[in-house]
Amino acid sequence: MLKYIVKRILITIPVLLMVTIFCFGIVNLAPGNPTDLYLSENATAQQVAQMKENLGLNQSVPVQYIKWLGNLLQGNLGISFSSRVPVLSILPSKIWATVQLMLATLIVSYLIAIPLGILSAKKQNTLVDNGITGISFLGISIPNFFFGLGLIYIFALELKWLPTGGMSTLGGADGFGDRLSHLVMPVLVLSAFYCSNMIRYVRASMIGIFEENYMRTATAKGLKPSLILTRHGLKNALVPMITVISSDIPKMLGGAIVTEQIFQWPGIGQLTISAINSRDYPVLMAINLLAAIAVLAFNLIADVLYAVADPRIRY
Repeated sequence: MLKYIVKRILITIPVLLMVTIFCFGIVNLAPGNPTDLYLSENATAQQVAQMKENLGLNQSVPVQYIKWLGNLLQGNLGISFSSRVPVLSILPSKIWATVQLMLATLIVSYLIAIPLGILSAKKQNTLVDNGITGISFLGISIPNFFFGLGLIYIFALELKWLPTGGMSTLGGADGFGDRLSHLVMPVLVLSAFYCSNMIRYVRASMIGIFEENYMRTATAKGLKPSLILTRHGLKNALVPMITVISSDIPKMLGGAIVTEQIFQWPGIGQLTISAINSRDYPVLMAINLLAAIAVLAFNLIADVLYAVADPRIRY
């Protein structure tokens, strides 16, 4: 296993390099110019050229990339064009805000989805199964943007039970209850998709497992249903569930962009939109790098967990 992990980490390095080359090219090919942030429409060509030189944009894209890569290897992600502070000093608070949102979403989603998926499989083709399946299709189909706006209208504007957005109340104590009240609606919006998706996977996996001979044998031996479910059922459903979870986490970063924007949650998603609008290339590259590392890291963790969940899997 250790040999496999080292091999995967070594493979990760050229993959990351290719991702950074691709993203750097795409970011620099995007329409617009960062100098527009600093200069008026009446700026002369000399002023534009001087600003490009100040921002390091006066050289060719390959040269800019090599300089960026050299700085990255020294732990320097550059200076933000819009705020003029090091990108490394911006990221930690944004990452922590998004991690809180993602963790809460994962916990809520899977705590609801796994029992409902098992129940749906046990009650296959009944009213309960059809109801759960219908709700899960609704959760997958409804767009985050409209769902979020609907929740804001009902719970924040009409009922006034929850805040419209942000991470804490301005001028408030920023305690646990306050943070929780700000998390409710963003987590509900993000959970709607991931919970529904997991219900479908758990249902499909458990239907197959309930029909296996070892489940019938365990029942015939008189084992308790809870023991049969946990020891023989869920254990064998872990591998497909790990696959879904490992793919859900990186996807959540993409979903957080829309959700954070709707609820003004100050995380990576909101920073991404801000960086795109201001053509803040160093921040955009840092976010792309972070997303690529997250995808590769969670794929590696999933491979390790496969072997833990099923000892027959060897690398």
